[in-house]
Amino acid sequence: MEEGKCGPAVTFTRRRILTSTAAGVAALTLGGGLSAPALAQTAKLGGKITYWGGLIFSDAANKLLVDTINAWGKENGVETEVVMINQNETVQKVSAAIASKTMPDALDLNLDLLLPLSIQGVFMSLDDLYDQVGKEQGGWYEGVDRASKTAGGRTGVPFGVSGNLLLRRKDLLEPAGFKEAPATWDDLVKQAEAVTGNNVFGLGLALSNVGDGNVQINVLQSFGGRIADDAGKKVTIKSDATKTYLQWVKNAWEKKIFPPGNATWDGAGDNQAYLSGQAAFIANTGSVGVAAKTQDPDLYEGSAFSPLPAGPKGVISPIAPQLRAIPKTSQNQEAAKALILYLSKPEFLNEYYKVAIYGPVLKGQKSLEAFTANDPILTALLGLAETGTAPAYPDVYNAAYGEMYNNFVIPKMAQRVVIDNWDFDKAMDEAQSQAQAIYDKYK
Repeated sequence: MEEGKCGPAVTFTRRRILTSTAAGVAALTLGGGLSAPALAQTAKLGGKITYWGGLIFSDAANKLLVDTINAWGKENGVETEVVMINQNETVQKVSAAIASKTMPDALDLNLDLLLPLSIQGVFMSLDDLYDQVGKEQGGWYEGVDRASKTAGGRTGVPFGVSGNLLLRRKDLLEPAGFKEAPATWDDLVKQAEAVTGNNVFGLGLALSNVGDGNVQINVLQSFGGRIADDAGKKVTIKSDATKTYLQWVKNAWEKKIFPPGNATWDGAGDNQAYLSGQAAFIANTGSVGVAAKTQDPDLYEGSAFSPLPAGPKGVISPIAPQLRAIPKTSQNQEAAKALILYLSKPEFLNEYYKVAIYGPVLKGQKSLEAFTANDPILTALLGLAETGTAPAYPDVYNAAYGEMYNNFVIPKMAQRVVIDNWDFDKAMDEAQSQAQAIYDKYK
């Protein structure tokens, strides 16, 4: 169950939800957050802005964002229109808006979309906001800081991170003697093997040609394998480190700890395996935990959440920052910047984090109630923010890497070894050739 699968775009105007605005502000006040007077600026900003928010899995988070923006607009004399866009439709919506010159004044988007549009000069520089927010809240986490620096400087202000967590069935693992999360990938195999049996398979990792299958890139990199050189041009998949990774995959496969069909799963395969009780471990953004909390409370209580394990080269756990940006075509840039600054305040984000599946982006946010109340998912997301790595790290995050990623070169290599019984050299040679053909297109 991926973030953003929440239905079509929904439009909210200030007039439409005026009756709910007071309730939204009151919720913040009662939660120790923003009171109504704090919404006011020293002077009215005026004008109108259209804001595109990212529609996520949490209805409560979506409503809080809409209510807060509209309340801010009312207090500052700004007419606001909030359009909530399914995150899976953001690329399509933004592409159409750029073509028709109907971009909003500000919007939420992920790093994968921000980077290419920043190269094209779509967004204005927000270095001043980025620096101000960082200074006020203890500085940015290293992975967030590294990831969000684009060709045009800082063209987005991060507000949350997502990424894969390791979900595990502690109700099965603790009776087997495993009270702590596996520290390494070898530990993971050991624990998974111990609880495999009675229609439960320990290692619910995808080896298929879908997004979840690319977790294998992170495993490969943690073993010291690389996609390309430091210049991001010459493919370096074939290596002793990659061979060690493939040996790990093959050993795990031969223990029969993967659920049936994991090499052909679609995007929901690991979700279904975990929610049905078939898998003891999966790598997921945390949305599965949220689903279990409402659909199967016993499963939720029996689950635990932690960062991905480490390989010989350490933990490779890419974060996916979510950011707020302002197109250069905005007709009210002053108000848009003021709104993004307001939405970056800890008082709002504390309440937002409580109901959204995002980790913090600033070191000072670690002390927010959202991350000190022992919520297992939020605690794990805090760990991801603290230990997570920038996208593609230690490889270069460029267009060639992105195409390689979308062609699932690494999970296909793993399939060659465990399904087709190819030897390691033959599987690496094919992956090397496929990836180099992609990288050669971008020379």
